[in-house]
Amino acid sequence: MTNGSSTTQFLLLAFADRRELQLLHFWLFLGICLAALLGNGLIITTIACDHHLHTPMYFFLLNLSILDLGAISTTVPKSMDNSLWNTTAISYPGCAAQLFLFVFFISAEYCLLTIMAYDRYVAICKPLHYETLLGSRACVHMAAAAWGTGFLHALLHTANTFSLPLCQGNVLDQFFCEIPQILKLSCSHSYLREVGLLVLSVCLAFGCFVFIVVSYVQIFRAVLRIPSEQGRHKAFSTCLPHLLVVFLFLSTGMFADLKPPSISSPSLDLVVSVLYSVVPPAVNPLIYSMRNQELKNALRKMCESLGL
Repeated sequence: MTNGSSTTQFLLLAFADRRELQLLHFWLFLGICLAALLGNGLIITTIACDHHLHTPMYFFLLNLSILDLGAISTTVPKSMDNSLWNTTAISYPGCAAQLFLFVFFISAEYCLLTIMAYDRYVAICKPLHYETLLGSRACVHMAAAAWGTGFLHALLHTANTFSLPLCQGNVLDQFFCEIPQILKLSCSHSYLREVGLLVLSVCLAFGCFVFIVVSYVQIFRAVLRIPSEQGRHKAFSTCLPHLLVVFLFLSTGMFADLKPPSISSPSLDLVVSVLYSVVPPAVNPLIYSMRNQELKNALRKMCESLGL
């Protein structure tokens, strides 16, 4: 194989060789996928149908649920299909599309989580300016910026990654198409441009992380100055779900990227990739609905109106 044009398909890493374990993997991923679809779908429907939830916080939460659905729908169905039909193949265009969509949804979600930290900062630290700083037009512009940044980020990485000549076969040590695994197949020194893009992405991600940390330092300082215990509890209850989602998102991603090479193995890499690509979209709806009384009340009213 001398270049990318001669590659017509890639071979993904299977979760198991035995047929029973392949079927177990299929049913497990099906359950996770349905849980993510149900949880995020309920959040989207509830927020869209209840006008009391038409606020900046819930507008951003609706966008987050859409991105979660997109992220899990990009990787899981193909993996399930391969396990069901006992194959590991994915076409070259299919791999490019999967990589683009996954990077797009993950990047946009990280940008949106940063914006949600700003929303909580303004709501708690500058409540008198909340409607001015986070009006409907401003919220739409910020959400569009998150989606647009994700799109541009994914476009640059996908175009650059798939322009590299491939000399090391077509076997990917991952259950979906991932940039580092494709770089391993490229010719010597031809991947340096993509590495440069990855370094830039890490710097931007670190900038967002610093922004989130600084925002929450200001938030906690403001909350601790609230005289009433009830007021502090209400402020913390609106921040805690977002903090948990950010922690889950960052901890799984950072462990996948920064784990020591000495403990790296295909099996461990496979488990870690599931943690950061599959688990968060399925768990996020549970985190947000667990302590959010407004969302639970709206969901209850919607179910009652449907006779459920």
